[in-house]
Amino acid sequence: MRTLNIAASGMMAQQLNVEVISNNIANMNTVGYKRSRAEFQDLMYQSQLRPGATSSDQGDIVPAGIQLGLGVKPAAVARVSGQGPLTQTENDYDTAIQGRGYFLVTMPTGDTAYTRAGNFQLSPEGTIVTVDGYEVSPGITVPENTRKVTINANGEVLAYVDGQQEPENVGQFDMAMFVNEAGLEAMGDNLFRETPASGVPLLGIPGQQGFGTIRQGYVEASNVNIVSEITSLISAQRAYEMNSRTVEAGDQMLNTLVQMR
Repeated sequence: MRTLNIAASGMMAQQLNVEVISNNIANMNTVGYKRSRAEFQDLMYQSQLRPGATSSDQGDIVPAGIQLGLGVKPAAVARVSGQGPLTQTENDYDTAIQGRGYFLVTMPTGDTAYTRAGNFQLSPEGTIVTVDGYEVSPGITVPENTRKVTINANGEVLAYVDGQQEPENVGQFDMAMFVNEAGLEAMGDNLFRETPASGVPLLGIPGQQGFGTIRQGYVEASNVNIVSEITSLISAQRAYEMNSRTVEAGDQMLNTLVQMR
């Protein structure tokens, strides 16, 4: 009986759906987090009577046929890269990207990672780094005797140094864009890495054509809509229950066959 396998595939699919939704809800307060969405495809079909087959010697065509589906399978967990709301923090080194683009982060291995989380801090050497201490490209160092830092919309970091009336430009943030942002591989810690699916990064600076701008003193909050996620969770739970009832119905039908005399 195909019913048991079909319903089991439906239960496994909805289990994955709930896991994706639960991860979204868990990260509703994660800076720069982009929500994910589970996508599914139907499995292959068994054709007992193919559509378009001839049903007589006169060439009559079967209009529909008999095709039995074998269930559902996960196709992808797609990342939705919509803009998250900007939250004011009043921290001079917090920077939010308004629009497209990613900050470049230099990993300890020398590889480049990408992030939307702009909750930056200073290292002991005065370099702008992530919360894990990874250097933000291109390695901007703030002088020790700086009394105030301003980051403009184009990503230029201006340091007001003691004894100087004019600000000193100590660097400008690099940015990267990808043709397929959903193809980036999530590494955890709000970091992504390039993959063949994402395409090679297009490098530039904030404010260039196509690139977003910088907002100092803000961070980009998660783009998770909690109301939408709770609605999706309830729907996935109901779908799981319906598939479990299908398993029960199939089991009862088998039990009826076994008890026949």
